[in-house]
Amino acid sequence: MKEVEKPHAEDKFCGISRLKVFLLALSLAFVGKTMSGAYMNSMYTQIEKQFNIPASLVGIINGSFEIGNLLLIAFVSYFGGKLHRPRIIALGCTVMSFGCLLISLPHFLIGRYHIESSVSPLENSSVMPLCFVNQSLFSLPAEEPSTECVMESGSLLWIFVMAGNIVRGMGETPIMPLGISYLEDFAKTENSPFYLGCLHTATIIGPFIGFLLASFCAELFVDLESVDPGDVTITATDTRWVGAWWLGILICAALNLLAGVPFWFLPKSLVKEGETNEPEETCKKRVVLLQENEEKEAKETMYEIAKNFIPFLKALFHNPVYMLFICITVLQFSAFNGMVSFMPKYLEQQFGKSASDAIFLIGIYNLPVICVGYFFGGLFMKKFKINIYHAAHIAFWVSLLEYLLYFAAYWTVCDTSPVAGLTVSYEGIEQVSYAESTVLAGCNRDCDCALKIWDPVCGKNGITYVSPCLAGCKASRGTGKSVVFENCTCVAASEFSYQNASAILGQCDRGESCDKMLHYFLILQLVCSFIFSLAAMPGYMVLIRSLKPEEKSFGVGIHELASRVFAGIPSPIYFGALIDTTCLKWGTMTCGGEGACRLYNIVTYRWLYLGLPAILRGVSYFPCALILFILKKKLKSESKTLLNTPIELQNKGQ
Repeated sequence: MKEVEKPHAEDKFCGISRLKVFLLALSLAFVGKTMSGAYMNSMYTQIEKQFNIPASLVGIINGSFEIGNLLLIAFVSYFGGKLHRPRIIALGCTVMSFGCLLISLPHFLIGRYHIESSVSPLENSSVMPLCFVNQSLFSLPAEEPSTECVMESGSLLWIFVMAGNIVRGMGETPIMPLGISYLEDFAKTENSPFYLGCLHTATIIGPFIGFLLASFCAELFVDLESVDPGDVTITATDTRWVGAWWLGILICAALNLLAGVPFWFLPKSLVKEGETNEPEETCKKRVVLLQENEEKEAKETMYEIAKNFIPFLKALFHNPVYMLFICITVLQFSAFNGMVSFMPKYLEQQFGKSASDAIFLIGIYNLPVICVGYFFGGLFMKKFKINIYHAAHIAFWVSLLEYLLYFAAYWTVCDTSPVAGLTVSYEGIEQVSYAESTVLAGCNRDCDCALKIWDPVCGKNGITYVSPCLAGCKASRGTGKSVVFENCTCVAASEFSYQNASAILGQCDRGESCDKMLHYFLILQLVCSFIFSLAAMPGYMVLIRSLKPEEKSFGVGIHELASRVFAGIPSPIYFGALIDTTCLKWGTMTCGGEGACRLYNIVTYRWLYLGLPAILRGVSYFPCALILFILKKKLKSESKTLLNTPIELQNKGQ
């Protein structure tokens, strides 16, 4: 019986099919890394409340991812381009997976989450923290923080989250610069924008899945494996609620590990796309030649690779378009990164949404249109074969249009939530106070209430009170989430004066008008996201086309390095620090120390959150204009050269 001839291994890798396999694998890796990033950005508010840390420290944890990138990006981009790029990408995916596992570790070490309450941990949980004149039984034993706070169980476990973020950043380092340079090296010039568009589409699919996963996990209580949901006395809209932030990051770890598998089996080099329609024997010879070149390059010493590092760096620094593009990226990425990092918190505080709803709405309204914008931006570049000058013009004017529309966000706002003693007086008059003593009034001054505890109740008058005791409530009925507090003297004393002076657990709802404003805000975000994403691909092509072929891998890496150092690391830190300055009411840990912020001055918060990105982006249009000027001058110079060339040839002919 005649044996059927098996196809040669080389035939599987000849032609465009191998490039498509790489593109598919790289797209999956992009999905994995961006899904992890979006999930973490969505869960920072949950981590803040889990570990009782300020927003500035959350910003440091956020920026630690960029620190991990910073440690390796320059060397990976330069040396990685000389080595086996697919296998380095595979190693990066594996390291990312380990980083995700490290991030989730504190949940299994910290123990159960203690919900901040005006009932002392030493008291029976069935005892209500009510107003009893001249009695201190229901106050916390100590108003001042204990020295044991520093050593409290789990108080420093956020360090594992930061360490895991650093490792995750190190793992992500090779994926973008090496993956894009690999595609650019072996793809047709006219196909390159379309392939990059596919990758940018993958970077939207990943966050979309990440946001949906984060929304689902944020709806689950953090200790879902050990606490009966019926025993939890707060709802997901409560600022003390902590979702199951650790669950989704385990799923991200599994996906990143799987995403790296195909790269282990891809070759170091490919046949250039468009040069693959050749006879079988020629193709085999080409593969053999590529393998010989790989063996030769493998023998090249690290010294021989490194000796051109400084000349490459100098060449990049002397490239004006490239350096100006880095300035633009730093300014715009600072604005974007700061906004995205704290957008869930903004929706929670401004519009009174739960973390789960906020994350879900961000994903649904923003990411699909960004995906469409990236795709059509890349398709447009491929269809019309736009040169670098026209690409820069498109990016500039489209981005400027989106920037002007952005200012409409200042009109999509809600009224400040009325909280007695903090945003309104006990009579219902608007007044913002940062002083702790203003939560006391004549109606509760004799109740001996704990001032630092955040255990809000909603009065029948529509005003939120910091605790049942500070609302002057003297009786209660019901259990769990359905507790109703009665005979509340502060509710009765307000200018709204209700006969039934009662209150229920939690903050008061914002109302239908606030929901309407939220939808206006999200629709505006949708339009702005779509317009900006159309400009992203032409803008990115300005970066790619400003570099020589041998500089692309290193140039993309240095661009990433600069964006991490000057934008990715500092922007969430100073955004977080500025947001902390708007805090009206800090939470309290079980030991009496200061916890996470529970309530912000939303007017000041809004101006910081929307105004700072507007300033940063506004400044970025100055280097944009300089790039247009340089490219126009360069285009004129090239046009003159082309016009003069035939005349010179004619003179030589004579």
